[in-house]
Amino acid sequence: MVTISFGPCRIDLDARQVLRDGQPVHLSFKAYELLRILITERPKALSKTELHERIWPGTFVTDDSLAGLVAEARKAIGDRGRNPEFLRTIHGFGYAFAAVPEEGHPSPVSAAQAACWLVVDKRAIPLMAGENIIGREATAQVVLDSTRVSRQHASITVSGSMVRLEDLGSRNGTSLNGEPVTAPVALTDGANIAVGGIALTFRASADAPPTEADE
Repeated sequence: MVTISFGPCRIDLDARQVLRDGQPVHLSFKAYELLRILITERPKALSKTELHERIWPGTFVTDDSLAGLVAEARKAIGDRGRNPEFLRTIHGFGYAFAAVPEEGHPSPVSAAQAACWLVVDKRAIPLMAGENIIGREATAQVVLDSTRVSRQHASITVSGSMVRLEDLGSRNGTSLNGEPVTAPVALTDGANIAVGGIALTFRASADAPPTEADE
């Protein structure tokens, strides 16, 4: 469990959160994945083909899609398009993370960040600071074992007292209180979420979330 700091930014790989000047910054799921891959593979330069395969497995996308993620990541961390300090372009090949980051232990999660959770089939699943992936794959923070749920279906991002729900381009969609989620939307205590037809309830409290046994 480490954080990686570079320039004014810090990335917590466990919480899937990026901070700039101490403030959380929003990155789409795939832009975060691009940044995470380049940082963890540093100083290796990765080809566009390898990045395509790791970010869009089994899906054909153009180089423009990758360039768009690079631009989004650079904007989030305050990097420059020309003469970038952190994300370096290797023309005709791909990209690399150019800075020499420092590693350290993550800062404690605040009570406001810790005290929110999802209730699924009477189970209480705590949400951590940063991005929490909801999906079918085993590495998701909230695993839902259903063929109607995409591998990475939706995400809930906890940033201080702000909590946002976002659909990740899933096949069967995500809804909040009966309305389709087409853009990031704020969550409040008691909100009803449907992920691929599976019902979840978002809960937030000043107290610590219950364990599954408590629930």
